[in-house]
Amino acid sequence: QLVESGGGLVQAGDSLRLSCAASGRTLRFHTMAWFRQAPGKEREFVASMWGASNDTVYADSAKGRFTIARDGAKMMVYLQMSSLKPDDTGVYSCAAGLMSTISVRSVRRYSYWGQRTQVTVSS
Repeated sequence: QLVESGGGLVQAGDSLRLSCAASGRTLRFHTMAWFRQAPGKEREFVASMWGASNDTVYADSAKGRFTIARDGAKMMVYLQMSSLKPDDTGVYSCAAGLMSTISVRSVRRYSYWGQRTQVTVSS
C-alpha cells in the first residue's frame, strides 16, 4: 500500500514536498516514481528512482526544480518541488514497480499506486 501526503494549495514560486509511505511489503528493489495528471490531460511521468541503484530520471518539466528521494529503509519516497508553476497543478500519484531502467516512464510498468494527492499552484 502506498499513501501520499503533502499536497496543497501554493503560489507560483513556492516549494512543496510530497511524501509517499509504503506499507505491507518491502519495496527495496522496486522503482519508485511520481506521476501527475492535470485536468483533461493524460497522466504523465514526473520522476523516478530505480530500485537497484537509486538512479534517478526526471521529466524535462521537472529537471532542475524537482528532486526525488527515498529513505534508507526504502519505505518512504519524497518529491521535493521548488519554483512551482501553475502548470505543475494536478493530482500527484506515487507508484512502485519492478522494471528495467528503460521502462521507468511507462505507467503500465507500475504495479502499486497510491491514492493521489492534489497539488494546486496559483499564479
